[in-house]
Amino acid sequence: MLLWVTEFLAEYISGFSVFQYLTFRTMVSVVTALSMALVIGPIVIERLSHYQIGQTVRDNGPESHLSKAGTPTMGGALILIVILITTLLWGDLANRYVWTVLFVTFAFGVIGWVDDYFKLTRKNSRGLIARYKYFWQSVVGLATAWFLFHTAQIPAETSLYVPFFKSVAIPLGIAYIFVVYLVVVGMSNAVNLTDGLDGLAIMPTVMVGAALGLISYLVGHVEFAAYLQIPHIPNAGELAVFCGALIGAGLGFLWFNTYPAQVFMGDVGALALGAALAVVAVIIRHEIVLFIMGGLFVLETVSVILQVASFRLTGKRIFRMAPIHHHFELMGWPEPRIIVRFWIITLVLVLIGLSTLKLR
Repeated sequence: MLLWVTEFLAEYISGFSVFQYLTFRTMVSVVTALSMALVIGPIVIERLSHYQIGQTVRDNGPESHLSKAGTPTMGGALILIVILITTLLWGDLANRYVWTVLFVTFAFGVIGWVDDYFKLTRKNSRGLIARYKYFWQSVVGLATAWFLFHTAQIPAETSLYVPFFKSVAIPLGIAYIFVVYLVVVGMSNAVNLTDGLDGLAIMPTVMVGAALGLISYLVGHVEFAAYLQIPHIPNAGELAVFCGALIGAGLGFLWFNTYPAQVFMGDVGALALGAALAVVAVIIRHEIVLFIMGGLFVLETVSVILQVASFRLTGKRIFRMAPIHHHFELMGWPEPRIIVRFWIITLVLVLIGLSTLKLR
């Protein structure tokens, strides 16, 4: 929106031409989103408290979580609102990728909102019935995959690129739809499973989002893409503005979500942010790198799968509790220690993921 305004003003005042630079708009989007989140955050928290929108703690969870009951939840709505406004302000609204990412983010946000609403009204931690949640996630995931497949303009947009190799690009054909579906739905639920401790999910999301923003810029720049031997996806660089909004909104939310949390993200935020990371990675053709950088989310998901499979097959549990962050809680690790160590792990994984840009 403001991009068009500044483009018009640049004809009369040359200083406004700086807003045509993608890097500048990305930095401005970070600052805009962060400032907005810090300003309206207390208002959102006060409203959530006023309407008694408090966290419901599962009965079989760690005892340390009982004190969290009643803490305002659904704070992810703050993140989504800030991302939307910031992206509309500084993004190129003629770019189809921008609208695709916004659609996926908010569609999954709606699913998460319904889930949170049922948890509150029914006074239990189960929320929306799993099969219904998965059904609507599948609808959005498949619709997104179909749209990206049928609007692809070059072969690179539907090929699978393997990191650490210069020229390994596997044309997926119609299988592209299935791959995109798995990535979007899988990462959405993975981030949701990780969101179990104060600040545990949001900071890794910010770190992975920052890395994806950088890759988006490089993928969208023909010269950088050629130099790094990564796929060039025209117009994908504009997703850096969206990622900047995600970074700022996430950091602003962390200000209130850090231990001990004043507000929780809820499924409305976790499902949406996971899907947002996934669809950005899909568009810029770095799905495998996403799973490297988001290894924490993958680990949390795998721990649940192994726990369920082990219990059903042998009647025994591998972990004291799943997802795995609860296992460490029951081992006696203080919550802040688990959170910070998982952040450190994510930072290392993000650096490994970024190294794939050059190590080919």
